[in-house]
Amino acid sequence: MIDLGITKIALIGAVALVVIGPEKLPAVARMAGTLFGRAQRYINSVKAEVNREMQMDELRKMQDNIRDAASSIKKTVNDNIVEAEQEFTEAIAEADFNTYNSVPWSHTPTVNDLAAKNRDFRKKKLSQSSSLPMWFKRQSGRKLRVSSGAARVARYRPGSTKPVKFFN
Repeated sequence: MIDLGITKIALIGAVALVVIGPEKLPAVARMAGTLFGRAQRYINSVKAEVNREMQMDELRKMQDNIRDAASSIKKTVNDNIVEAEQEFTEAIAEADFNTYNSVPWSHTPTVNDLAAKNRDFRKKKLSQSSSLPMWFKRQSGRKLRVSSGAARVARYRPGSTKPVKFFN
């Protein structure tokens, strides 16, 4: 801004006292002070707005850079995924071809064999599981209670008229 020292301010005050006069000088000084304050606030607000615009411009540039980086990362990841899928399908095709050629026809499992094996596994797993509800066990014909060998012998002992109950 303007470089005002003590001597320059004193010279301006002496000239204002001579030109304006001692009666109107306090009112003019107040008005000049308020106008100077308004001008200073206006200049500060313009500076702040310019700074905000510069920051927004920097943020936009940074956002564009981040978007470009993200899109390039996405592209490389997608390219790597496509490449891995191609390698995987080629490996599966090669493994299927090798398996198909090395295994005799009589040992190749069919879909029905695999389905029967799956059914047997599920039946075995369900019969071993104790977390099944009683209604399901009754409905599917599974054992409701597990008893020891001694309890089964005592319950079904030949010659006894009344079977011994396991749970009383």
